[in-house]
Amino acid sequence: MNPSELKDFLDEKVIQYNNFDFIESDPVQIPHLFSIKEDIEIAGFLSATIAWGNRKMIIKNSHRMMDLMGNAPYDFVMSHTENDLQRLETFVHRTFNGQDFASFIRSLQHIYKNHGGLETVFTQDQSQGIETTSTQRSIHEFKKIFFEIPHQYRTQKHISDPLNNSAAKRINMYLRWMIRQDNKGVDLGIWKSISPAALSCPLDVHSGNVARKLGLLIRKQNDGKALAELDLQLRILDSADPVKYDFALFGLGVFEGF
Repeated sequence: MNPSELKDFLDEKVIQYNNFDFIESDPVQIPHLFSIKEDIEIAGFLSATIAWGNRKMIIKNSHRMMDLMGNAPYDFVMSHTENDLQRLETFVHRTFNGQDFASFIRSLQHIYKNHGGLETVFTQDQSQGIETTSTQRSIHEFKKIFFEIPHQYRTQKHISDPLNNSAAKRINMYLRWMIRQDNKGVDLGIWKSISPAALSCPLDVHSGNVARKLGLLIRKQNDGKALAELDLQLRILDSADPVKYDFALFGLGVFEGF
């Protein structure tokens, strides 16, 4: 395919997969359960954090996280007691366990009490990014703030750092949910202070393999350098909304075995 044909093909696949039916089988359904901004962003952050492995299990365990917080995540974050956190000890999703969950709740409370909330933290440091249109340094700075209170060292592995050459798939997906202005109703777009043009594709094995077959990506590893390479190509296709193509790449890989 020439560049024009490739863009037309991917634009068609975006239309095919970027629709409300996508929500039914995706963890983005978790933040859609809520209407209050803080509930949406906390529910989204926690469910994105455990978004690796079997998708049905991700969704099941994300619902369990919400249940353990009384389906009121912001209220739980802000007013929990140590006894409340003990309830979380039974939770486990792959390597994310109850101690990690409790640590995340404490860090989220710290961010809302002392740093103005999740959107405020991610809005910082954009202009100092790898490119001027990048949220990757923002993610790096977010991780530093998130773990500036006492925590177990092991918990740090659950938030990736793009400046350590990680593709940071899960947190880039979370930012897509919160920032992308989606007229199809999948991404929530509740954060208005960050441009969708600054977003990076949630690069994983599916989107990476499809991107390579389409000539959008040469690097073999799904790491930070590969993400920068893919971002550059997607920004050529649509500079204002580059991560809409995540729907095309993911859909072609997961649903079509492209």
